[in-house]
Amino acid sequence: MSDLFGHEPFWVVALKAVLIFVFLLVYTLFNIWFERRVVAKMQHRIGPNVNGPFGLLQSLADGVKLALKEDIVVKAADKFVYILAPILATIPAFLAWAVIPFGPEVRIPFTDRITPLQLTDLPVAVLYVLAVTSIGVYGIVLAGWSSGSIYALLGGMRSSAQIISYEVAMGLSFVTVFMYAGSMSTSEIVAAQSGMWYFIPLFPSFIIYCIAMVGETNRAPFDLPEAEGELVGGFHTEYSSLKFALFFLAEYVNMVTVSALATTLFLGGWRAPFGISHIWEGANSGYWPVLWFFGKTLFFIFMFVWLRGTLPRMRYDQFMNFGWKILIPVSLVWIIAVGLIRKLKNDDLLGQQTLVIVAVVAGVLVLATFLIPEKKEPSGPPSEPEEFDAFAGGYPVPPMPGQSLPGQAVAGTALDAADPSQNQPGRTAPR
Repeated sequence: MSDLFGHEPFWVVALKAVLIFVFLLVYTLFNIWFERRVVAKMQHRIGPNVNGPFGLLQSLADGVKLALKEDIVVKAADKFVYILAPILATIPAFLAWAVIPFGPEVRIPFTDRITPLQLTDLPVAVLYVLAVTSIGVYGIVLAGWSSGSIYALLGGMRSSAQIISYEVAMGLSFVTVFMYAGSMSTSEIVAAQSGMWYFIPLFPSFIIYCIAMVGETNRAPFDLPEAEGELVGGFHTEYSSLKFALFFLAEYVNMVTVSALATTLFLGGWRAPFGISHIWEGANSGYWPVLWFFGKTLFFIFMFVWLRGTLPRMRYDQFMNFGWKILIPVSLVWIIAVGLIRKLKNDDLLGQQTLVIVAVVAGVLVLATFLIPEKKEPSGPPSEPEEFDAFAGGYPVPPMPGQSLPGQAVAGTALDAADPSQNQPGRTAPR
């Protein structure tokens, strides 16, 4: 960690903060254009190509349009929370970038001052990122609650459950990085990858993080809080104009944030790709590392777009089962395995050949778990359904699976059961 952190003049800190803010805004506009162009290419369309060269100003035009549209506040909304929610969703997305390293120490142009290309750093910088990004879910939940709409409320509740579930797996994938680097500081983790990037020895953690970051950002195929077929538009159904634009901005900034964190923890941060640093001695000095950092984050953005253009949306129960029953148990087992391997290597009890054998055996066991067939229900004659009184609680309700109304055939539909007046002569459903 650099000794300059915390001892720089205010104007340097303010300059770096403004540059980070501008970088994220411009990167967001670029990512929206990039996503539209890549998806259009996948679907044999043209994509945005009118506003600006190659359509690069299309995102800016859309932002201006959203800002100038009529702002509508629904009557049933809690106005204070309704306005506060998009702000709570957007600000934490920017705050997380305070500890992301863009490059090494450089000289500020037209001055003699040396500064690291990072706003600040902390001994627990990665935990700070997790804590700050977790606040964003409050904006989503409050947006759904304050809108006065059932669709928006269900979208907000889905998002909270989704982020909590996949943030556990994401946090567990960081543990092995902390074991190897011996630190939670982002700058020290990048410095520890000078010899080998961590995605090679910690490949399972890298895969778990990549899956968890897609679920964390509510992107396809995990965009269940915004499932238009079920929830219209999800938590932002009742939002328009600039407040809707803030939710849109928060989503794309969070995409860049998780991509930057993956780059920092697993792909060597701002360091040049393999081979370039051996050919070119200045590849990791000056402002060139910003280019490498941008290229690595763009790789993850392309992965987001690729998934959106190819995979269908998962069912909600499948999504939650995958997070709690697969990602989290695999993460825990992998942490134990990495801790054991590190201990054996430190005691000189594990050679390189033994390590390869252990890795191969572990990979085979993991693959074998996917080949185990699911337990099927025993086939046989269907059991007699238990009788069900639709008016037991005073209101007509449909039966649960395995129940039927008196005198109703087993093959009766749920629609028939929901209208007891059709099955029980003399009794009519209240209007």
